[in-house]
Order: sequence, then C-alpha cells, then structure tokens
Amino acid sequence: MKIFAKRLWFVRVAFLLGACDSNVHSADDVAAELASEASTSATAGVTGAIASAVTVNPRLLRRFKPLRDALVAEGDVNARAQVDLGRMLYFETRLSKNHDVSCNSCHKLDAYGVDGERTSRGHRQQRGTRNSPTVYNAAGHFAQFWDGRADTIEAQATAPIVNPLEMALASHADAERVLRSIPEYRTRFAAAFPSDAEPVSAANIGKALGAFERGLVTPSRWDSYLKGDKRALVAQEVEGLAVFTSVGCMVCHTGEFLGGSMFEKAGVVEDWPNQADQGRFDVSRNPGDRMMFKVPTLRNVEKTAPYFHDGSAATLDDAVRMMGRHQLGLELTQRERASIVAWLRSLTGALPNEYVRAPALPAASAETPHPDPT
Repeated sequence: MKIFAKRLWFVRVAFLLGACDSNVHSADDVAAELASEASTSATAGVTGAIASAVTVNPRLLRRFKPLRDALVAEGDVNARAQVDLGRMLYFETRLSKNHDVSCNSCHKLDAYGVDGERTSRGHRQQRGTRNSPTVYNAAGHFAQFWDGRADTIEAQATAPIVNPLEMALASHADAERVLRSIPEYRTRFAAAFPSDAEPVSAANIGKALGAFERGLVTPSRWDSYLKGDKRALVAQEVEGLAVFTSVGCMVCHTGEFLGGSMFEKAGVVEDWPNQADQGRFDVSRNPGDRMMFKVPTLRNVEKTAPYFHDGSAATLDDAVRMMGRHQLGLELTQRERASIVAWLRSLTGALPNEYVRAPALPAASAETPHPDPT
C-alpha cells in the first residue's frame, strides 16, 4: 500500500498544478477512485502496480468514452459537398507559395496523420518549431495547436496557409485568388456553400477542411473493450491499463480521446529538459501558462512517433519513461512501461483508407498563379 499511497500523492500534485476542465472529476473524486482500485488490487495480491490476474475498477473506466463515428460540430449538417471539397483542399499544394506543400505534407493521412519528423519541413524546406500532431480524431479536441490558440479545427485549418514557415502565402486573399482562378473550384464552392454571395472565401476554406477532418476517426479495440467486449484486450494490455489508471496517467489522458481536453504543464514534478518553448505563455503572456501545452491524444500513439511538442522522445517506451519522471515523479519499472506500451497499442485504429484516398485535383487556368520559390 505504500507504493499506491505515494502514487496517489502524485495524482493530487498533478491536479493542483494542472488545468483540468469541467468534464474531469475533482482531485478528491479521482483519489477516492484510485484508492479503491489500489485496495482491490492489493487484495488480489499485487506487487507494485501489477497483479498476476489484473482487473480494472469499472468506476475508473467511466472516465473514458468510446469514439464517435464522426466528430460533427453541433448544428453542422456535414454536407457531402463540403466534405468532398475539403478532401481536395487537404491535398491542394497550390495553396502554398511554391505549390509544393499541402496539409498532407505534414499530416500524412496514410501515416496516421503525422510525418514522422521531430519538426516538419515547409516552404523552402524550412523547419517549424514544434512537432506536427496527428490530425486523426483532432476535430473533437477542446482546442487546436499545442498552445490552444485556435478554438476549432476550422479555425486551425487555414492558419498554415499564411505561416511563412509552412505554406507561406502572403495572405488568405491570395488563397482565395488561387481557388477562384480554377473553374472547378468555383463550381464546387458554389455547390458546398449555395447561400453565400461569394462562396470562395477564407472562412469557407476552413469550413470545408473542417467538414472533411471531422470524418477522420479511427475506432480501435479499446472502443470495443469500453463497449463491454472484455476479450478485446489481452492480459498484458489489461495489465498496462491497470498501471496507467493506478499511477495517475489518466488524470490528464482521459475521456473519448485520452487527451485533447485540457492544458497541462510539461514538467509538473521535474522540470522539462527543453525550456526553449514556453508553450501557451507565448500566446497568453500569462506567467501561469509557462510550459503549459495541450495534452495530446493517445489514440494511435503507437504510430505517431516522435513524441511531445518538441519531438524529444523517439520511442513509445521513451515517452512513457519521461512522463513517469517529469509528470509523476516516478521511475516506472521496465515491466510497468512494457505493459503500458502494450495497452497503448490497443488504441491503434484502422485507417479509413477509402475516405482519405487522394482525389484528382482540378486543372489550373491561365489565371492561376505560378509557383514562387522565393
């Protein structure tokens, strides 16, 4: 029980220093649930956080939710014309200055929405300053970007177009000009936004991209387990889930996306090694936001290395070890890490291959701007 008492103390620390949202239970609620779980495990003869025949307290599982079929915004009809247009825009390199970068360049849909780089390459092969997170399931998150500077996926979608390190157009008006110069895009925007006097607009670019990205969902064996199929996970995966819930990881990685619902400080207990990026502080200038980042989703985490905002963890084992040390103040054993990693792999879903297949893009016209490598 001493081990569990120590770990419950770290859970309380995480709550006191973290930024939990209204959907997360209070520290006392979670501490009580974890204490109950610890007591149950101790009765079963647990050594540390691992038992020979592990069970997970059902009350803890209520803090997670199965993934929805589509992450449609409230009141959004998610029209097929918008989705199809958004798919085209996602792969459209002519929305970049040199016609060589698209959304799919950094968020590759056939590679679980990432590019496998610590930081991504954009215009003129310049590198960004943060790791590109997966776009899969991201539309349901409470905020977008590592620092949360966009509220919705629609607001996020158009920002890279005018980022000088990414797609590098001078303005959103330039993006509108490109799309209006292509006859098929004029027709498709009119069909997708029939009530708009000027359908080709920056706002509608964001709406179309958002409509497409809200369909990027990847249900997994984990969702089957949450729906009641206890055979969906093997013994080592259940063991990893028990460790994950008992040491406090679920304080931040919770809900439908096992993340994406709050900000948290990188380095709650032990300072994060890389202090160059101060996270949300760079947006808010609030001293309390130093080193605060959006908690990333754990869905498909097996496929989205390297990890963290700075891409500093090359493997999933590295990431779990760092989380234990810097967020919980724990040196997780090799068996604990291995079991957690095994469970994390159960969060990998199948890619919706037909939905994300690259479409044929429309032909340019004489008015379409030429690539600009400068």
